[in-house]
Amino acid sequence: MTTPGHSRSTGSEPPHVPVLVDEVVSILAPRATGVYVDCTVGFGGHTAALLAHGAGRVIAVDRDAGALNYTRERLAADRGRVEFVHADYRELASVLQTRGVMSVAGVLVDLGVSSRQLDDASRGFSFRAPGPLDMRMDQSRGPSLAERLASVDERTLADVIWRFGEERRSRRVARAIVAARDRGDLDSTVALAAAVRRGVGGGWQRIDPATRTFQALRIWVNEELEGLEAFMERAVTALEPGGRLAIIAFHSLEDRIVKHTMRRLDASGAVRLVTRRPTIPGEAEIAANPRSRSARLRAVERAA
Repeated sequence: MTTPGHSRSTGSEPPHVPVLVDEVVSILAPRATGVYVDCTVGFGGHTAALLAHGAGRVIAVDRDAGALNYTRERLAADRGRVEFVHADYRELASVLQTRGVMSVAGVLVDLGVSSRQLDDASRGFSFRAPGPLDMRMDQSRGPSLAERLASVDERTLADVIWRFGEERRSRRVARAIVAARDRGDLDSTVALAAAVRRGVGGGWQRIDPATRTFQALRIWVNEELEGLEAFMERAVTALEPGGRLAIIAFHSLEDRIVKHTMRRLDASGAVRLVTRRPTIPGEAEIAANPRSRSARLRAVERAA
C-alpha cells in the first residue's frame, strides 16, 4: 500500500502537497464497491489516497487540463479504477448523468489553488514573478483577467477587491489599477502588483499588500463563489444513503457558504453533520506544508 498522496506510478514527489489527506480518507471511508468523485482532483493527492485505501472507482474531475494530463500519467497504474474528466466541479450532475452513474458513495471538493498553479508564473496567479494577466483555472473558458480589467470601471473593481479580498483600501487600490491601465502600464502580474502597492501605500511589513487583491481578482475571474451552494444541494442528491460530501475551503468566504449550507441541509433532514466544527490541519502538517494553515474541512452524510 502506498503512502497517501504519493505516486504509485512514478515514485516521484507530487508537485502539490494535498491537505488533510488522512482526515479525508477517514471521512469518506473508501470501499471496493463504492464510486467516489474527486471534483477537484488537481495533481491527484486525494485521489491517490482513496485508491490506496481501497476505493473501487474514482471519477476524477478538474477544470485545469494541465493538471489532469499530469495526474493521468501519475496514476497510470490505476487506470482501471480512475476516470479523468475535464469539467468544472459544479457540472457534477452532467458528469454523472453522462456516465450513467445514479448515485455515489462519496464526493470531495478541495476549493484551494494548488501550489503548482501559484508557483507557475505563466498562469498569472502570483505577483512574485512576471506573468500574463490570466488567472483562469480553465484556460479554455471565459475571459482572462486582462480582458476583464480592460473594461471594468473603478467602482465595480473596488467592490470586487473589497468583497472577495476584504481589502480595506479597496477604493484606492482600484483607482491605482485603473490609472495604470489607462496609462498602458498594466501588462503583467508584476505591473499589477506594483499598482496595488501604490494604492495601498506604505507601512506594510510581513504580508505583501498585493496578496488580498490578487486573491480577490482570482475569485472574480473564476467565479469561485458562484454556484457553490447550489452545487452542494445537487451533490447531496447524488449521494447514496449514507454517502458523504466533504469540502475543504481555504478562506472565510467559501467556508461561510459551506458551513451555512451544510447546517441548513442538516436542519431539513436531508443530511446529518459529520463535522460539527471544521477539521483543521495539525501542527505537524502545518510545519511540513505552511500553505495548509488556512484549510477547513467540513462534511455531511446523506440521510437514509
